[in-house]
Amino acid sequence: MQLIHETAAFPGLVDLVSERVGGKALVASDEFFAPKENLLKPGRGIFIPDKYTDRGKWMDGWESRRKRTPGYDWCIIRLGLPGVIKGIDIDTNHFLGNNPAYASVEACAAEDFSVASRGTKAVKWIHILPKSPLKPGSQNLFSVTESRRLTHIRLNIFPDGGVARLKVYGEVIPDWNAVKLGSMIDLASVGYGGVVVAASDMFFGSKEHLIMPGRAKNMGDGWETKRRRGPGHDWAIIKLGRAGSVRKIEVDSNHFKGNYPDRCSIDVCSEPVRIVDALTCYDVKWKEILRETKLHPHKRHFFVNELKKNTSITHVRLNIYPDGGVSRMRVWGVVE
Repeated sequence: MQLIHETAAFPGLVDLVSERVGGKALVASDEFFAPKENLLKPGRGIFIPDKYTDRGKWMDGWESRRKRTPGYDWCIIRLGLPGVIKGIDIDTNHFLGNNPAYASVEACAAEDFSVASRGTKAVKWIHILPKSPLKPGSQNLFSVTESRRLTHIRLNIFPDGGVARLKVYGEVIPDWNAVKLGSMIDLASVGYGGVVVAASDMFFGSKEHLIMPGRAKNMGDGWETKRRRGPGHDWAIIKLGRAGSVRKIEVDSNHFKGNYPDRCSIDVCSEPVRIVDALTCYDVKWKEILRETKLHPHKRHFFVNELKKNTSITHVRLNIYPDGGVSRMRVWGVVE
């Protein structure tokens, strides 16, 4: 396992343990100062100097008490989206004199995992990150080379201390056997392996928000570009989880009232092998599936009859004119 420079990122990957995609901290050895659930919250955590609880300093993370016996602390987490893990961020933000000295991560593939079975032979834990040193107040980023589909992880900290956030980046591997043949699903959903591979701009809001579960909580939970002062328009490209025929598309401008796009159009392509990203998107043969159409503020727009016939679609490009914010995009279709 190689420690990655802390300014590096994991482009094109999804945080598989985030609470917003269903990740859940199941059990921890100790959470005296701060609860395990904080590990999966968004952001890096905050620090409030004068905030205390009846147990001590309030901390925005998971923090165990000082260990006075042999051993180490640990937390078991269910991935919100099972998949192949590629990278791990153990963030000790604001934990300066109370961060763990080391950490390791184990994982397992157990669809029927239960807290009661965690220590039995039925659960086969594998090390995906060996015991590694942690820096205080830092994003400690590690690459992972394990290729198996995993469902749970166990974060071990040595010997004790606090971690602000844990992010486990990877590729979503859905259970396609659970999808009924001919049923219509959101092919763009992060839950089915959809990925927003590129966007022209995301000054105010990340492109990844477009395919997250549920409706946006606020403007910050959507994709928003800066104000365009020159010619052209903004766009975002979504790689579908599986190729399919698109039957219905939703473009949601929820919360965007004075900064929604004036219009949108949608293009599609069929590139099952080729990588489509910001560098190659102009070489791809895009076909218009929805002509340039008026949008409205703070509204869910559904397009069915307006869509042109299509088949074997692998990527969708949302074009917005000239700029603005879109909270969610759903691409309903049938897997092929």
